Formats: sequence, C-alpha cells, structure tokens
Amino acid sequence: MTQIDFYTGATDRLLIACRLCSKAVQQGLKTVVYIPDAELANRFDKLLWTFSPTSFVPHCQADDKLAGVTPVILNNQLEMPEVAYFDVLLNLDAAIPSGFEHFKRVVEIVDEIEDSKLHARKRYRRYQELGHDIRHHRLEEN
Repeated sequence: MTQIDFYTGATDRLLIACRLCSKAVQQGLKTVVYIPDAELANRFDKLLWTFSPTSFVPHCQADDKLAGVTPVILNNQLEMPEVAYFDVLLNLDAAIPSGFEHFKRVVEIVDEIEDSKLHARKRYRRYQELGHDIRHHRLEEN
C-alpha cells in the first residue's frame, strides 16, 4: 500500500517541494512531481535550478528524451509516466492524480492558504477512505 506523507504549515510550497526533491535525489529515489498548472510548473522548474546556491536538482519534463535517466520528472498530465521507474509522487495539485497508488510514496505539501487547506483535507479524507497509511509532518520553520 502507498505511504502518504502530508507536510503542513508550509510558507512556501515550492521551496519545500525543492527541498524534498533534493532530499529524494540524495537518497537515490526517483520522483515525479505532478504539477498541471503551467505557470506554477515554470516557476518550480526555475526554482529547482536556483533554490540552493551550491547545488541544483537534476530534472526535466516527462516527455523529455532524458526522462528515463533523470531523477526528478515534472509532469503536467493526469496520466503518470511509467511508474515502475519511480519511487515518489510529489503532488502539487488540488486533486489526487490517477495512478498515485502505483508509487511507493506520495508527498502532499499544504500551505496556510485556506482554500489550499480545504483541498488538502479532502485529499486526506480520500486517502483514508482508500485505506492508505498517512503520516503528518508539521513544518515549523521553512
């Protein structure tokens, strides 16, 4: 069964997502970031190159020819890439993407915006209904 991790209290979801992607790369985990909003995806793509002054997170789009050898894939399609190659799904959408259950782990980042929290609660309840193990991590300073 898929492990679901909710990180709540984020002041900057994209920065937290960058840090979590970096950590996944360091642990040798291949990650798909589901991010269907084109503007948000563009901001996230740039941030992955610049959030740390001494490193970057190797990443590309799901349809890139290097996707098979790149540890972090940005995906804007509801259909997930071949998930057998990936360990983590980082969801940056208000909805749960189809196929999430094929990943070992799903990461949800929740900020303090009321609308975001409402959508996150719905996702949380849906994961619970489906019987997934859910862990909660409160972000104190981010």
